[in-house]
Amino acid sequence: MSDLSVGSSPTHEFGKDEQPNGGLWLSIKKAASRFSDWFVIQSSAVKFLVIAVALMIPATGVYSFVLWQKQAAVAEQVRAMASADGIAAFDETQPVVFGTGSVLGFLQNNQVDRITVIYKPLMWNVSERFVLVSSGGKQYAYYPSDMETKIFADKAVSAPWSGKLSFVPRSDLNASSLQILDRLDQGFANARPQSEKDAWKAGVSGVLSAALTLGLLGFLAFQLRGQFKSLKFIEPSQVNGSLLDLVGMDDIKSEVAQIKDQYSRRAEYAEYGINKPFNVMFSGPAGTGKTKLASYLAKELNLPILFHSAVNLETGYVGGGANTLSRIVAMAKRRKRCIVFLDEAQDLFMKRGGHRKFDDDTQNMLLAVLDGVRTKNDAEIIWIVASNFNSEQMQMDEAMLRRFQMKVDFRLPNREERLAIIQHYLSQRADKVLPEMDLRHLVEITEGRSPADLETIVNQAGITAVQAGIMIGADTLMQAAERVLVGNVNTNTTKERERDRRIIAIHEWGHFLVDFEHERKKAGGNWDAILAEMKTIKISLKANPRNNALGFVFHKQGANLLKTKSDIEHDVRVLLGGMANEELFFGEEGTTNGAHNDITRVTKLLHHAVGEMGMYRKTRLNFGALANDGHGSKSLDEETRSIMEAQSERLYGETKTALARMKPLTEHLAGKLMDAGEMSLREALHEIRSFEAACYTFNSKVGLQPAA
Repeated sequence: MSDLSVGSSPTHEFGKDEQPNGGLWLSIKKAASRFSDWFVIQSSAVKFLVIAVALMIPATGVYSFVLWQKQAAVAEQVRAMASADGIAAFDETQPVVFGTGSVLGFLQNNQVDRITVIYKPLMWNVSERFVLVSSGGKQYAYYPSDMETKIFADKAVSAPWSGKLSFVPRSDLNASSLQILDRLDQGFANARPQSEKDAWKAGVSGVLSAALTLGLLGFLAFQLRGQFKSLKFIEPSQVNGSLLDLVGMDDIKSEVAQIKDQYSRRAEYAEYGINKPFNVMFSGPAGTGKTKLASYLAKELNLPILFHSAVNLETGYVGGGANTLSRIVAMAKRRKRCIVFLDEAQDLFMKRGGHRKFDDDTQNMLLAVLDGVRTKNDAEIIWIVASNFNSEQMQMDEAMLRRFQMKVDFRLPNREERLAIIQHYLSQRADKVLPEMDLRHLVEITEGRSPADLETIVNQAGITAVQAGIMIGADTLMQAAERVLVGNVNTNTTKERERDRRIIAIHEWGHFLVDFEHERKKAGGNWDAILAEMKTIKISLKANPRNNALGFVFHKQGANLLKTKSDIEHDVRVLLGGMANEELFFGEEGTTNGAHNDITRVTKLLHHAVGEMGMYRKTRLNFGALANDGHGSKSLDEETRSIMEAQSERLYGETKTALARMKPLTEHLAGKLMDAGEMSLREALHEIRSFEAACYTFNSKVGLQPAA
């Protein structure tokens, strides 16, 4: 499925759909939703810890506030007392003694000469205060309690001794007076009022409340950031594009439309007994748009979607993947109506009973989740499990297979779909694309490629065009296709190795000319038909680091899915053409190991024809199937080996004979290729026609018969 969308970025652009004044509220809702998702997947211990810390924050804050209020009241009383008129004095000549009883009782029962209040600000808004009462030639020292201070302040307004009050800040006292107060501090050490004793408690409580708040916020921010990266729901409004933006493959889109209809009208379907959970399996090659299609489905149904890679479930220890699945289930159940998308889940489809127990635990957990028998709410959760699973090469667990009521098999696009996909990507940058381009070769060489590969090719063409300062054309697209499909190539590896370059040129022209002769016979000498049907697009002497090749042939894939016996033999001849040409030019001793890959492919083709298809035999039996089922031996039987060797010898001889007739043409083409470094199909056909025309002219002049 093509993963085409108008905007490739999944990020949501705020301000387009929402009102300006709703941005803050939307952010708060998203943050609350994210916190709920994180909280629901935590263990009981973490939940208890978070709740306990959350409760301690207001408790410590309230405690600090109450203490500060009390201290503020006392401080206000001292300030009120200090505002009264009086002479600031401290008589150092009179001895100071500790008073007995309360200061108010002493004032009522004794003749008072002067009352001196010595005060000092303490922590925040609390004040320390000494009351020195001069009576009978002595100064009686008191340290009133909070209650006494309040009563003392109230009575100071109308009491007979109110005019005898004086206030002295402790900071204004001289050294000798401070020594007297230091002794008073020691004497009143255990008689401080409660407000002073609580001063440090209020401070510590306030600091603790602030520390707990910052700590909890930091912890939640760290946790939510990690959770946001691994487990997060994408809202429908954050998905750009829709099903209408997908190009081609209407059969797959119709399957998705069926899912949408069944989910939207599930009550009507339930009347017909169709009430199983919505478990959907996406399978197919990579890059075919499984993830994009799931996001579009979520937008169509207006459901949040959770993306998670099944590779992250392989934790390597028992219960790790199952625990992650449990967290995902908890988040999905909290949402009630949502889509859970598990990608790259091919390992979860394998048969259970392997040697790694943690894999089986994860699969068993997924089986239980997909069963949908735990709660009725599970029926509103759509589970989409995507994989690159190939049922032809791997066996799927039967229990897992039964869990999916709907299976969508993705495929690679055909020729018309590839053309439509390429044109769609080019239309997004239409002002930078040359008009009326011939995309025929590009479509053909991308046979078997996914829509993601096609997008990469168009993007690479755009990068090349920007760097060169040109428009995107057919040549630019072909260069981009070569870089994406073949890889980076260079001339430095073979530039100074003339012998290797000649061997490579002879080898590559051997492949090309065998295919050329075959296509020329089919086309009846029509050069335009040859140009259209030849598989080779380019022959190059540039090294390809991707497969350690010193040269390569860039060719398109064949359109025929079914190959006849004649097609297989032609493929073998083309593969043998490289080594056959080397032997013609350099002798049997001069053949190189450059044909290793060709010989390997020939062996597989002939084994497929002889051992699996029964060709060249009287009976049509597939002996390879016995080895795959474990009922037969994997070693090659003698009859199959002898038939393969005989056919290989025959086809090699035919290839060598055909190339021997074209040895002068090969010499000419090899020289041209070594000079140019690479040649396109059109250039190669032009050189062949020019060479044959020159030979015809020469033969006519000397009276020789034209070459066949």
